[in-house]
Amino acid sequence: MNDASLDTRTVVVERDFAHAPAKIWRALTQPHLIDAWLMKSDFALTPDHRFTFSADWGAVACQVLVIEAESSLSYTWSAMGLDSVVTWTLSPVGTGTRLRMEQTGFRAEQEQAYRGAQYGWPRLMAALDQVLSSQD
Repeated sequence: MNDASLDTRTVVVERDFAHAPAKIWRALTQPHLIDAWLMKSDFALTPDHRFTFSADWGAVACQVLVIEAESSLSYTWSAMGLDSVVTWTLSPVGTGTRLRMEQTGFRAEQEQAYRGAQYGWPRLMAALDQVLSSQD
């Protein structure tokens, strides 16, 4: 029997931010802030909420899976044949917060999506930092 989860890859990006977890949590969960660094969305901080990220290249269908205020947020991420899960984990460190983004579920034949995520998420984290810094 083949376990599909054994055949998938994960992209992980971690970054330390000089901001409190509460501030980063707002940027991950408030639609006008999500729009500023990630994509337009109709996100709502509600368990099982179905929402869409949209960009000029297309849309991502999502559903909220886990909400642990100022600690963890997880949602499905389905687009162009990719069915994955994005999990954000916030951990207080020193004078700020370590933010970990993990996207799981890339199958072997989804090399382009995997490489795109490896390239894209660090850039999105940088854009998130810009949004956070502009709110000071």
